[in-house]
Amino acid sequence: MMSLYDSLPKPANLEPDTLRVVPLGGLKDIGRNMTVFELNGQLLIVDCGVLFPEEIQPGVDLILPDFSYIEERLDDVVGMVLTHGHEDHIGAVPYLLKLRGDIPIYGSELTLAFVRPKLDEHRIEGFDLNVVAAGDRVELGGFDLEFVSVTHSIPDALAVFIRTVAGTALITGDFKMDQLPLDGRLTDLRAFARFGEEGVDLFLVDSTNAEVPGFVTPEREIGPVLEDVFLRATGQIVVASFASHVHRVQQVFDAAVMTGRKVALIGRSMERNMRIASELGFLDIPDDVIVTSKQIAQLGPEQRVYMATGSQGEPMAALGRIARGTHRFVEVGPGDTVVFASSLIPGNENSVYRVINGLTRLGAKVVHQANAKVHVSGHAAAGELLYCYNIIQPRNVMPIHGEVRHLVANGALAVKTGVPASNVMLAEDGVVVDLKDGESSVVGAIPCSYIYVDGRSVGELDESELQDRRVLGSEGFISIYAVVDLEHEMILSGPTIKSVGMAEEDSVFAEIEQDVRDALATALEDPEADTYSCQQAMRRVIGRWVGRKLRRRPMIVPVVVEQ
Repeated sequence: MMSLYDSLPKPANLEPDTLRVVPLGGLKDIGRNMTVFELNGQLLIVDCGVLFPEEIQPGVDLILPDFSYIEERLDDVVGMVLTHGHEDHIGAVPYLLKLRGDIPIYGSELTLAFVRPKLDEHRIEGFDLNVVAAGDRVELGGFDLEFVSVTHSIPDALAVFIRTVAGTALITGDFKMDQLPLDGRLTDLRAFARFGEEGVDLFLVDSTNAEVPGFVTPEREIGPVLEDVFLRATGQIVVASFASHVHRVQQVFDAAVMTGRKVALIGRSMERNMRIASELGFLDIPDDVIVTSKQIAQLGPEQRVYMATGSQGEPMAALGRIARGTHRFVEVGPGDTVVFASSLIPGNENSVYRVINGLTRLGAKVVHQANAKVHVSGHAAAGELLYCYNIIQPRNVMPIHGEVRHLVANGALAVKTGVPASNVMLAEDGVVVDLKDGESSVVGAIPCSYIYVDGRSVGELDESELQDRRVLGSEGFISIYAVVDLEHEMILSGPTIKSVGMAEEDSVFAEIEQDVRDALATALEDPEADTYSCQQAMRRVIGRWVGRKLRRRPMIVPVVVEQ
């Protein structure tokens, strides 16, 4: 297998009739999935999702793919395909459409129904949404696309087979091979086999569960477990899931009806998505099972079920606020049951366990994947991936959708089925793979950074500013203020030292004040002295002292004003 962790050059100009594949997200992280296919001057985009921030990214709302590779070539984009309606595949669409609002977008009925409200919220006009279904074929420039049904944890998911003059590519999106799906919609292995007979030159395949042996448990096995939890519960029940997990919400409705409970949907995204799913026929809501938050408050605890967002420990989601006791109308306590009905996304462990601990401290019984079978993954495990490799028999493989360990494990599975190790492209975001005449190769890499959404700011926050935030949060802040007369080399006021976010009182700095004043006076004696050099002189003295005396490395902001 080709390892791509060494530095790579900028790729050469693309040759005619060669297919270039550029992942701009989703290879190294679980999220912000986006892949660009380039052929003869035309660009095809598959997925455009977001990544949710971790604790090391304080204040960040969302992380986007890096659009810079295509930003100056948006007129070359012939279309964008969305494989399914999860945020990590559609969440960044509005941000891309702000750069060019009329990019033709293709996706299933439910996927585009989830996209449309996002575009409305961002006030995007003139967008071009095109519904496709399994079996449809669409030609976009030099790309001939065929859509294939796949099973995932959200209905109406699609894989895409791409035919070009350079060769063929099959990109799975997120998928699994559940043989008993709740909606009866199987991953179309007959189509996969047909593509294999035709020849799949490059197989871009979901890697998220490549380390997990065997097969994923069928979704149908979750229903009885949830019903048992509901039967045993004596107080109110809170179920947390992704706002797009239609199948899991359906199972909650069914369990509520069986136990004589009512359900209130908590969270704007949960309410909106379930309304859309119901209107399109993907969700069967039993009569009178849904009530409003005001109505459910009039019922006894033994009759209440809250269906909430926040299963990944997001602090501002409904469940996080419930755990902190700050939710507007949902409180939990002894006798109540909270169910985490979704898998734990890598990187969210600390946040999720913090919420679990908070709920447990309040007296609630917490049921989660580690102590009950209340969720199954939507991603193919190793056994399912092996089946796919044997059915398709691809010439080249490019693992996608996963952290590095997932990509490597997926590549190893491909090799076990007979794919030559040299034909397995282990790439990360920004690594460029070219395909021509059935042969693929790594040809270089392009810059591919995290693009942070911070309030209304998009792309303005960088790593140095995040580091400043981390320092402020962990080490504190020291300011030093002085007024000087540069012409007469005099200190007119200060230095005054203040701290924020440090355990020590400001009086502790009395010990170093004279040294800081002496350093400032010495700096003023330099004929080339200016306010910057004076600031740096003070910073050096107090920085060394704080590191030695207090064992800290706070942010130090010296301010020198010239009078």
